[in-house]
Amino acid sequence: MATIGAVFPPSLPPERLRGVARAADAAGLDELWLWEDCFREGGVATQAAALAWTEHLRVGIGVLPVPLRNAAVTAMEVSSLHRMFPGRPIVGIGHGVQDWMAQVGAKPASPMTLFREYATALRALLAGERVTVDGRYVQLTDVALDWPPPSDPPPSDPSPSDPSPSDPWPLAIHAAATGPRSLRLAGEVADGTILTGGSTPADVRRAVELAAEGRAAAGRTDPHLVTVYLPAVFGPHGAERLRADAAYYGETALFSVTGDAAAAAEGVQELVDAGATSVVLQPTLDESDVESFVEFVAAEVRPLIPALRATQA
Repeated sequence: MATIGAVFPPSLPPERLRGVARAADAAGLDELWLWEDCFREGGVATQAAALAWTEHLRVGIGVLPVPLRNAAVTAMEVSSLHRMFPGRPIVGIGHGVQDWMAQVGAKPASPMTLFREYATALRALLAGERVTVDGRYVQLTDVALDWPPPSDPPPSDPSPSDPSPSDPWPLAIHAAATGPRSLRLAGEVADGTILTGGSTPADVRRAVELAAEGRAAAGRTDPHLVTVYLPAVFGPHGAERLRADAAYYGETALFSVTGDAAAAAEGVQELVDAGATSVVLQPTLDESDVESFVEFVAAEVRPLIPALRATQA
């Protein structure tokens, strides 16, 4: 089952999050995603607040940069959130923007080695294991969580606006990835892949294939989720606003949607057909009314997507 979401962009101040999260929850949006971009909102703090302010909404962090946090601390934070809000937190981890990591003295010599060690240790801790690791970057000695996430899925919520969680249980760890090596590693050591905004359907198919190669190499047969951000404009001057965002992110062009709900639904469906399990619509950096944006995605776009209609009744 595919899900649809929206981004609360870190270009907005954190005090705006409450109104956006409540609007998304009331409208029946599946997911709201937060970005921990340096040096803006902290991902764990904002995720916890958004979960506490809402009833049904799933809230994702896309992503926590692993060089900034000890793996045990991340496991403690994630487990606490998942015990307090079962089935609703979504956790993504990534290499982090290397220039930002250098600014804070945390840039690793080998991001791939760090990520492999970190993701492996994090998943083991969240599975309730007692972990000892003596890696290049991750060192843990006889560490186990006193309060690991529950091993059973949460009871289903009868509310029609709350889709069944798409993550496998125990909770999934999603990995941000772009290049072939990172995509294969995501399949090997993570439970899902997060693709950057502007990824085309061809990019999604490629990511699915490369993650599958990593899963096969690791002997994994469990589901692998694919989340992709989709830049979107529903107001005037859509093409110009999308070009400005593409320039900001250093891209020449982005796969994006503009216009009405039908056009957005078509773009979402293309990504779902390519293998995305969650499509998260991303407002432009100059979008001032994000509350209306998330309401439009939930009320107008979502019902038009064939892959999501089964969750409406």
